[in-house]
Parts: sequence; structure tokens; C-alpha cells
Amino acid sequence: MSYSILVTGGAGYLGSILVPELLKLRHRVTVLDNFMFQQNSLLECCVYENFDVVRGDARDEDVLKPLLQKADYVIPLAALVGAPLCSRDKIGTTTTIRDAIASIVKLSSKNHRIIIPTTNSGYGIGQKGVYCTEETPLKPISLYGKAKVEAEKIVLDKGNSISFRLATVFGMSPRMRIDLLVNDFTYRAVKDRFVVIFEGHFKRNYIHIRDIARAFIHAIDNFDTMKNEPYNVGLSDANLSKLELCAKIKEQVPDFVYLESPVGEDPDKRDYLVSNEKIEKTGFKPIYSLEMGIKELIKGYRIITNSRYSNV
Repeated sequence: MSYSILVTGGAGYLGSILVPELLKLRHRVTVLDNFMFQQNSLLECCVYENFDVVRGDARDEDVLKPLLQKADYVIPLAALVGAPLCSRDKIGTTTTIRDAIASIVKLSSKNHRIIIPTTNSGYGIGQKGVYCTEETPLKPISLYGKAKVEAEKIVLDKGNSISFRLATVFGMSPRMRIDLLVNDFTYRAVKDRFVVIFEGHFKRNYIHIRDIARAFIHAIDNFDTMKNEPYNVGLSDANLSKLELCAKIKEQVPDFVYLESPVGEDPDKRDYLVSNEKIEKTGFKPIYSLEMGIKELIKGYRIITNSRYSNV
């Protein structure tokens, strides 16, 4: 069955992978994006009859209202992402992540289905050896994490919605981001051959960008049995520390040298283990391993050689 889907921020890192997949499945997709990075990542989609694109701001209710009237599903991807960008524009971070979601909920009907990506960084600092489940209290540290947690509550309180608490994403995208941890460390391995790590024991979970796209499609296909719940989405075999991640990269880039600094600290204090059992019980399983993603990134970095692919 095909649906009409509104994707805000659909020309970003995730949307540039998700939107073409939705179009291939014959869904009608409208993207609302302000193209703040001058990206051209959706040009290949323009050939599809079932694709439309609107240049505008996801916070503008006058723009949202007519687009929502035609939509069955809303996938709000629009956000300012990454600690440096969020620190530079705190007001923009809050209004794009939380307030734009509040506008969508206010303007939508009870029949609208919303699938929102949030973040498992909402767990903040976990207990050593204890896996965070969807029942674990949320204790976000960053402005981004706090805004995402607030947005999730707004959407789940509305009902007829699903929240995905995404692990740290990796993999190539037409609107590439080098500043994500796996992408960043692999870039440094390929280009610089070394990296200095702060607080290398901090653990987090990871997920390939194409598996996130698959998770959204899985949610559309199983919406009635999954709705009104949050789900962690990550690789269950990839709850890794930074040092363990570097070791994985070194397997494919043998001359990569990584050192842990005895002084200094990482401004990102996230440190937790995550259970993805809940979404796996719905029948979803990731198919892209961390090793596959690193291999893909190594090839991609033979193509791109500058830093305009990060958010700051």
C-alpha cells in the first residue's frame, strides 16, 4: 500500500538516504527543507512523479498547514544536529527540534501518523554494565538531547506515533556528515593516519544509516502493532568504547595509530550500553555491520577530501 508522506528536513544526512527508498516503494513523498547547507542531495529524486519538494522552514506553520493536509505520515527529520552547531545556535536548536514538532502536532489531525527520530543520547550516563531499555529514565546531557527528549514526549502524548531512539549513525550519504563519530574516526584514519582520543572508555551504540531507513519503512509497514511506543534502534553487537571502535577501524586501515590522551576531556559525556531487543521483537534486524560501514566509508573518503561535509 502506498501513502502520502511529508518529510521535513528530507534533504539532510538521513533524508537523502530515506527519501529515495520511500519513492522506490511508490510512496508519494513531499520534502520540506531550507537547504541550509546548499546541498543537492535529492536531485536524483526529481525524476519521480511521486516526489515533490518545497523550499521552506519546518517551523513555519503557514508552510506546514497545507502540506499536512495532503499527508498520511509525517517524518520530521528537520533538526540542528551536532554539539558545535547546537552550541552556536541554541535558539535555532530548540525551535527546530522541539517547537517545530509542537507545531506539527498542533496542526495535525488524530489520523496523522508521525514517526519521529530522537536519540539514545537521552540516556546520558548509564550504569556500568547495565543496558538501557526504553523503560530507563531519560537523563539527557546536551541541549540537543534535551530538545529531542521533549519532542518525543510531545509526539507520544499525541498518540498515533512512533519514536526511534537512534544510536550514533554511520555510513555514506549524498548529504554527507563527517562529524559523526564512526565517520569522523574513519576519516582521520584514512586522511591523517592518527587520532588522539579523550576518555576512550566511554561507550555508545552505533547503527548504519541505511538500517535507519529500513527501520522507518518497517514502522510504516507495521504501524498499528508498533504505535505509541519508543524504540531503541542500534546494532546489538556494537556497544563499543571509542578505543574498541578504533581497533575495528585499524583492522581495515593497518597503519592507523590511535592514542588516548592522559589529560583533557571530551565535552560529550555520553557513556551507556543500549538494548535493541524491543524493536528486534517486532521483526526488525539490522543488516549492515560496523565492519561493512567502515569499508564503505574508506571508499567514500577516496572521493571526498574536504570538510564541507560536516555541520560546522
